[in-house]
Amino acid sequence: MASTILRKFYQQSIRCIQNVTSVPIKTVSSFYSTDVEPKQNKLTSPVNSWNEWDPLEEIIVGTPEYATVPHLLPEVKTCAASAKHNFYIQNGGKYWADVIPKEHWQLLCKQVEDFVKMLELEGIKVVRPDPVDHRKSYKLLDFETQGFYAAMPRDFLLIVGDEIIEATMTWRSRYFEYLAYRPLALNYWKQGAKWTIGPKPTNFSKLIRDEPINVGLSDEHNPDYGKVTTESEPCFDAADFIRAGRDIFAQRSQVTNLSGIEWVRRHLEPRGIKVHRLSFVDPRPMHIDATFTLVKPGIAIQNPDRPCHQVDFIRKAGWQVINAPQPLMKKDHEMWLGSNWLSMNVLMLDQNRVIVESEETGIQEMYKSIGIKPINVKFKYANSIGGGFHCWTCDIRRQSKLESYFDWSKGEIPRI
Repeated sequence: MASTILRKFYQQSIRCIQNVTSVPIKTVSSFYSTDVEPKQNKLTSPVNSWNEWDPLEEIIVGTPEYATVPHLLPEVKTCAASAKHNFYIQNGGKYWADVIPKEHWQLLCKQVEDFVKMLELEGIKVVRPDPVDHRKSYKLLDFETQGFYAAMPRDFLLIVGDEIIEATMTWRSRYFEYLAYRPLALNYWKQGAKWTIGPKPTNFSKLIRDEPINVGLSDEHNPDYGKVTTESEPCFDAADFIRAGRDIFAQRSQVTNLSGIEWVRRHLEPRGIKVHRLSFVDPRPMHIDATFTLVKPGIAIQNPDRPCHQVDFIRKAGWQVINAPQPLMKKDHEMWLGSNWLSMNVLMLDQNRVIVESEETGIQEMYKSIGIKPINVKFKYANSIGGGFHCWTCDIRRQSKLESYFDWSKGEIPRI
């Protein structure tokens, strides 16, 4: 009896196995593709900008609202002109609007709004960061700080193709600047953009020296000379990087260390993008736009007072490097942060048009000589708190694609 039952069970098992193995392959694969495989993300990124010159479609323009004077901490002391140190000592933690001449502040705000209107008349979509009260104090880790401003999105946001990279920010007063831009970044991400946040500094007592070391010595071969930042952890501001498709150039500055450049290099390397470090004759470098700019394929502009040590490599790669004319800003015009070389800080609408300060006739003529039409916009009052047209903006979308613009067959820039 038992043997009969076992024989029937064996026969039924064989039939079950035969039935399962006879199921058509496509039926099994159809089952998995319908119910198991994730759906493809069909979102198209609203963010797309690979260089500084393709036709501009969308841009962030900063806001001066609630801008606050930073305290004269070592990182501010090193970057600000010594003649302005007392201004920061006396006014640190106060609103800029309350401590600079009222008429100057009103003209500053008007010039920013007029700039926005001009961009919109060109058919460019303009978005603005959220107003944040930068006088508010924040306490984190080993420091407590008030804010600075959300006037210069260029300093904080590095756009590489369809990706937004948030810089670490090195001034303690700018640590929480991301709060003004976070809603914008989140919205772009929801629409399909990539979004990466650089590693925030965790120990400013190690990252920031009390004083720069070896001030006055050339940093061509020792990038620490004259710098207030150490290499204890990565730090970088986005404004120390300029883009040219598959090549991005960066400088070691008071706010960007070698570790910060290396972090960006490793992050972008899998995408086929090279990050090259440039160095300049500059005693207190902070942000690259008033030192070296790329305005169209084959044309770079450099500050003749801060020449680039690697300029021969740029020229061998097929680029013309032109010295910018001396700025024409009057010496009695107040500049609490930055220098008159903000004349170089321009915004390319496309390869054939550039926005420049209306009184800087020298650089206007230079652009005309290389076939680029200058669009003159009043902005010298907006310059006064640390930025020109490029600094006050972040180009979110251009009619742009990833291309190579440098021929390195005659030798790449050495890793320095």
